[in-house]
Amino acid sequence: MKTNFRGIYHREVAFFEGPQGWAEFSPFLEYSDEESSHWLACALEAATQAPPTLYRSSIGVNATMPALNSEGEIADVLAGFPGCTTVKIKVGTNETEDLKRIATVRKLSPQSKIRIDVNGLWSVDQAAKFLESCGEIEYVEQPCATVIELCELKSRVDVKIVGDEILRKSKNPFELDLDGAIDILMLKVQPLGGIRNAHALAAHHKLPVVVSSALESAVGINYGLILAASLEEMSYDCGLGTGSLLAKNVAEIPIVDGKMQIQRFEPNFDGLEVSADRFDWWKNRIMRTAALLG
Repeated sequence: MKTNFRGIYHREVAFFEGPQGWAEFSPFLEYSDEESSHWLACALEAATQAPPTLYRSSIGVNATMPALNSEGEIADVLAGFPGCTTVKIKVGTNETEDLKRIATVRKLSPQSKIRIDVNGLWSVDQAAKFLESCGEIEYVEQPCATVIELCELKSRVDVKIVGDEILRKSKNPFELDLDGAIDILMLKVQPLGGIRNAHALAAHHKLPVVVSSALESAVGINYGLILAASLEEMSYDCGLGTGSLLAKNVAEIPIVDGKMQIQRFEPNFDGLEVSADRFDWWKNRIMRTAALLG
């Protein structure tokens, strides 16, 4: 990583190749095998199943701002997202620093729409107070952890709420009653088990959607672009530009005028050698996780 992103300095991913090309399996290291099984189902789909019908070849993306507060660092991150006119800002751990970060982004990129991403860290009162203080934003992503809290917050504020963890951390996201809790569904292709499952969830909940990454390499990001392109309606810039936060990647999918193009490429693993113990760790993880899929 170019900078600390939610405590992550190195991103570990696994790749394998199937008849449809390369696929990525990259649940975060602390995730259980059960949670990781959704990610493996997505990778198997990507490697073996033909892609769906696509409605566009390029996707508008947002800039992603980690929890930084130096104006120079913020400017450097924004420079990695050329032409983007939406910025998603990580907040939630320090109100003073969070408000300062938002103000700095507004100063450096006054034309941009602002989104904030909380990862479910706030109480309802904390969320309501912050949303009164932060100025106009496009939406707030997962401000509180539970459906009950989100419903209460939604009754108190006039800000669009996006559901992320509430969906992808659920044991059965089809059983969730999201009425009155959120306005927009966040779809992340690996955590939700692949494109077909993401489509089914969107159809079930009947809400507008936005697609985002799980900090994947170019292989996983490209599959996220395919998901975004396969949705007939897409009214929001997608959070698929996070490759700009990586110091090294297996391919480059450039951001041009705020958009990313779906690519076909062979991953380049030069300079990304892996130690034998990490190779074995991932191989064993895949075997354990695959056993859960049957």
